[in-house]
Amino acid sequence: MSQSTDSNTHPPRSGELVELSVKAPIWDRFFTIAPLVLVGTREADGSNDVAPKHMASPMGWQNFFGFVCTPRHSTYQNITRDGVFAITYPKPSQWLQTSLTASPRCDDGDKPSLNLVDIARSPKVDCPVVNDGYLYLECELERMVDGFGPNSLIVGTVVAARVDRDYLRAMERDDQDVIFEGPLLSYVSPGRFTVIEETRSFPFPAGMKK
Repeated sequence: MSQSTDSNTHPPRSGELVELSVKAPIWDRFFTIAPLVLVGTREADGSNDVAPKHMASPMGWQNFFGFVCTPRHSTYQNITRDGVFAITYPKPSQWLQTSLTASPRCDDGDKPSLNLVDIARSPKVDCPVVNDGYLYLECELERMVDGFGPNSLIVGTVVAARVDRDYLRAMERDDQDVIFEGPLLSYVSPGRFTVIEETRSFPFPAGMKK
């Protein structure tokens, strides 16, 4: 698409705007809110691998889930081989276990920090999940899209899902009460986290549809 030649075009108003160079990645220059999930896969020897990801999201309105990874990581290699993975959404109390899953591997490829994480196996795709999470997704690989610089997008079809009852939306429960009673762990990129306990209903215009 060609750029507009309207001589009245100008940057948006928002305080004092600082122009960022796009010759290098921009994402460490400011903060953004992201989910924080744990991706569980099986190593070639059948052992567990769990890794945190924050570039993760439902892919559209149907039951697809995707996240950004890199072919250098075991997560990518394991999914390429086995075609399955599992997602754990950790609770705020699990911030330390979540941090431990990000520990680097030893020279022999082992990740001993996972011995300190309470891990089980998901019933359908037999991938590692972390106990006491609030949401679990089991996924079969739908596609991988390489070429985002050194990164790739991995998308799976959700074939099973389970949620902690305290986090389940219901007609008889106010949404704010659900979040207050079941707070959410969120990643503030880069390098920080927060706990969401209070929210407000968004004022969507009347008649708005997906």
